[in-house]
Amino acid sequence: METQSIMNGGAGKDVGVANKQSMRWTDFGLRFLAFVLTLVAAIVLGVSKQTELVPVQLVPTLPPINVPAFAKWHHMSAFVYFVVVNAIACAYAAMSLVLSMANRAKMNGLSLTIILLDLITVALLYSGVGAAAAVGLIGYKGNSHVRWNKVCNVFGKFCGQVAAAIGISLVGSILFLLLVLFAMLNLHKKRHH
Repeated sequence: METQSIMNGGAGKDVGVANKQSMRWTDFGLRFLAFVLTLVAAIVLGVSKQTELVPVQLVPTLPPINVPAFAKWHHMSAFVYFVVVNAIACAYAAMSLVLSMANRAKMNGLSLTIILLDLITVALLYSGVGAAAAVGLIGYKGNSHVRWNKVCNVFGKFCGQVAAAIGISLVGSILFLLLVLFAMLNLHKKRHH
């Protein structure tokens, strides 16, 4: 923490000024981690697929027939939305890394734009995580009221990849939320100094 002291007897006070270099590296680190996590989440779900033989009973008196069943991320619109949102967040994180490093002069207009885009990214990521988690929960538990059977007992690997992608993306969205909170705190400090 750098301190700036103003002399001239009572005319000034000691003011704590946040080390701008450490704030810049914190911003860079959080953005880079958010970039990596959203990229990994999109890839983990984007490559997830599983094929299993499922016994189907056509006639009660005959033995079941094994039919191949496929689980792929693009079969569910919520998973497609999740992958697209994470890809958008990843691309934005890369772009914001460049913009925030270019904004060393701390132009207020660009800073506010980055904060607003960070906030929009948080909302997108949380909506994608929520949609994927809702569908994942139905796949895990089923829904007896509408006769939707659980599928994670058949497609365990696929469901594991979905759960991992959701968790990774959730951490990425929390990092974007931290970026927004730190930026707001920084603006609040600037306003009161």
